[in-house]
Amino acid sequence: MFLFTVVCGPMQANCHVLARDDGRECLIIDPGMGAAPDVTQIVTDHDLTPVAVLATHGHVDHIADAAPVADHYAIPVWIRSEDRHLLSDPYAGLPPELGMLVKTVLRRDLTEPSRVCLLDHYAALDLAEFAVTITPSPGHTPGSVMFAVETDAAEPIIFTGDTLFAGSIGRTDLPGGDLATMTRTLRGPVWDLPDRARLLPGHGPASTMAVERASNPYLRAALTTQP
Repeated sequence: MFLFTVVCGPMQANCHVLARDDGRECLIIDPGMGAAPDVTQIVTDHDLTPVAVLATHGHVDHIADAAPVADHYAIPVWIRSEDRHLLSDPYAGLPPELGMLVKTVLRRDLTEPSRVCLLDHYAALDLAEFAVTITPSPGHTPGSVMFAVETDAAEPIIFTGDTLFAGSIGRTDLPGGDLATMTRTLRGPVWDLPDRARLLPGHGPASTMAVERASNPYLRAALTTQP
């Protein structure tokens, strides 16, 4: 399996390129601010054929380059309908001070990609020779999802976006975030992830569910919160 991670933008978001091997189809997950040149270089160097952009959620640090990447390769961007508006209106998901920072860095308006596909009615997709399981995980944003990919290795890979980090969770104080919803997500679909799962979050280092289950204080606290 081929997996390359690009850390992009001032918020150091992770963008992932996933393929079975060189010369095969690939998925691009969360192409954030400034990701396009690195993604294009990876695709070219490894003779990959992109088939889809997957968005774990609609925040600009994860989708700023979704349209440039998707339109360059004539592929769709897959996203939940609740976050679709953020593809072209990123400031709707940001507080004013963070919006000003993004404007300074981007220096351009965002436009919706030519092809947008909604994840709403899909539990799984077959893309780039992978079976991709889609699990809604609202709380950080209403349209947040996790993507689980079965690989040839013993452990599945789960792209958790900004739902779950190594030692932390996504913040819920941004527009569209909700702590009660996040708590339900952590107590439900997140806690139900298998221990052997390798977690690739939207920011920071990789982890495993076994480690997070044992040591993540935010995840542990969610379990003791009254519903």
